[in-house]
Amino acid sequence: MGLVGVQENGNVEMGLSSLPLGSKNKYRRMNSELREDNDDASHKQRQEDRSNGTRKYVLACAVFASLNSVLLGYDVGVMSGAIIFIQEDLKITEVQEEVLVGILSIVSLFGSLAAGRTSDAIGRKWTMALAAVIFQIGAVIMTLSPSFKVLMIGRLLAGIGIGFGVMIAPVYIAEISPTIARGSLTSFPEVFINFGILLGYVSNYAFSGLPAHISWRIMLAVGILPSVFIGFALFVIPESPRWLVIQNRVEEARSVLQKTNDNEKEVEERLAEIQLAAGTADVENHEEKAVWRELLSPSPSVCRMLVTGFGIQCFQQITGIDATVYYSPEIFKDAGVEGNTNLLAATVAVGVTKTAFILVAIFLIDKLGRKPLLYVSTIGMTICLFSLGLSLSLLGQGQFGIALSILSVCGNVAFFSVGIGPICWVLTSEIFPLRLRSQAAALGAVGNRVCSGLVAMSFLSVSHAISVAGVFFIFSAVSALAVLFVYTCVPETKGKSLEQIELLFNDKHEWQVSEVEMGDAENLVQKEQGSEVEMGDAENLVQKE
Repeated sequence: MGLVGVQENGNVEMGLSSLPLGSKNKYRRMNSELREDNDDASHKQRQEDRSNGTRKYVLACAVFASLNSVLLGYDVGVMSGAIIFIQEDLKITEVQEEVLVGILSIVSLFGSLAAGRTSDAIGRKWTMALAAVIFQIGAVIMTLSPSFKVLMIGRLLAGIGIGFGVMIAPVYIAEISPTIARGSLTSFPEVFINFGILLGYVSNYAFSGLPAHISWRIMLAVGILPSVFIGFALFVIPESPRWLVIQNRVEEARSVLQKTNDNEKEVEERLAEIQLAAGTADVENHEEKAVWRELLSPSPSVCRMLVTGFGIQCFQQITGIDATVYYSPEIFKDAGVEGNTNLLAATVAVGVTKTAFILVAIFLIDKLGRKPLLYVSTIGMTICLFSLGLSLSLLGQGQFGIALSILSVCGNVAFFSVGIGPICWVLTSEIFPLRLRSQAAALGAVGNRVCSGLVAMSFLSVSHAISVAGVFFIFSAVSALAVLFVYTCVPETKGKSLEQIELLFNDKHEWQVSEVEMGDAENLVQKEQGSEVEMGDAENLVQKE
């Protein structure tokens, strides 16, 4: 008895060895299950850590790529106030004022056109760097200019730099973003444009108390700062994986995709899709037409893409957003606001509204989709532009008229920022096939900049001819046409890969009438395949029986 007791209490191994075999196996199974649970938990933790790291990395890339857009926004915002002091200092005429304001948009189209070919040659990343350098040179010349002629030279260079940046940023972001977040991330350039506009308005207000010959120079000089940060960004952001595939640098492209996607299987799927779209996959090696030949004599599907991309870019501008932003002091003056400080303070309210509502678009664009937001945007803009025309024409310069005018302008920029402002760039960066994407997006940016320039360079002249109210009635009618354009020509692209979107345009009926989600179609195919397998298994079972 005592010996047994010693064995039981003093020697654990001997005690365990005396247990039945089934009991020992039970303990082994429990230990094995514990190890498996621990392995599962650690795997999930590693996957979650990788997912968080991937999201932060992609977000950082989108932010840095969007810095060029701050330059455009800042220029638009600051020029609305700086022009008051430039006119006072350099004694320029009203025509010169219109040319100075509008020429940047016209010249930027040359930058956008050149950016397509340049980005295909040297890459998306270094095209953004080139844009920043050109703008910096232009901004320095404008800051130090002693005359209107020298100021125009700096303005021309700044316009070319902005044209490069505006075109390439959305393309780059769309090409590095995972499908699920592409809409939100690709709208970042528009967010930064709005942030730049707000900075420009704040700069106007902050430096408005300085002497006229100093204030506008400081206002323009501040615009150099964002381009300095772009130099640091080049050490953080990678090259576009889709451009790398075009250059047959497939392993580098895979490395980038591994950093921007948290699922290894998705990385390989995306890489295969890109290779196929680029025409470099082994299964599809054929000669493509020259890009510009294909754009000038497009197939029916490419033609539909061009109508959608070019059309949405033009409607973004001919609804008058740049007139509202550039000439907001003139509009508020016509409404009855007096004094430069009060005028510039009112424009700050416009900038805050525009920036705040672009954040709403970022949260909703991948949840609600592109098309619902475009409907809300264009319908809301139509109402606000019409009410602005009414307040300026019927209510005079009383307190109620001033309040309604400011409210209408703020409402217009709010609806613009919620929809057509960011979505215009999202669509043009995602609807074109890879072989055409950079140059087709450049063509859309050209349409955008030409319309912007025409509106900015003609607003004062036309408003003198038919009144400021009359101009906004015209903008309201154009915005109503934009609603019809969205209904007939814009498909829903939410949740689809860039390569799937290309297939949407092969059959216009597919997205105009049914708009069946490709994901649903794929699931249906998988279910049919699964049911075929099950039926095959059932037949085999019957045969065996």
